[in-house]
Amino acid sequence: MIVAAGITFAVLVLALIIVMLLRRQLREKYATLWLLIGLALLVISIFPGLLLQLTHILGVEVPANLIFALSIVLLVGVSLHLSWELSRAEDEIRRLAEDVAINRAEIEALLRRVRDLESPGSSTSSADDHHRSR
Repeated sequence: MIVAAGITFAVLVLALIIVMLLRRQLREKYATLWLLIGLALLVISIFPGLLLQLTHILGVEVPANLIFALSIVLLVGVSLHLSWELSRAEDEIRRLAEDVAINRAEIEALLRRVRDLESPGSSTSSADDHHRSR
């Protein structure tokens, strides 16, 4: 019964990952890791003796302790990677916001120059320019 539940869970995880990939809700670089985890779950569910052998080889007393230790290592790795990705995204967003601000200022300056050239006798306030440029 436990083996069937483990196999069912592993198959559901793999199916969820594949569905998310097909719907483009999960990027390929993340899907690779999760597919490997899903396949590892499936193999351990089908052949529970492998976990016992691995536990014995690594000198761990209880197989559950090995699973918990591997899970913690995996979660720390995923958290570190996501923090790195978030830092890169924040830097890119900041750079893009600065570029947009520079472009907006240049466009407003060009609009003022065009208005000045179109009507040399009248000058408009910068507040009017600001409202018109949006």
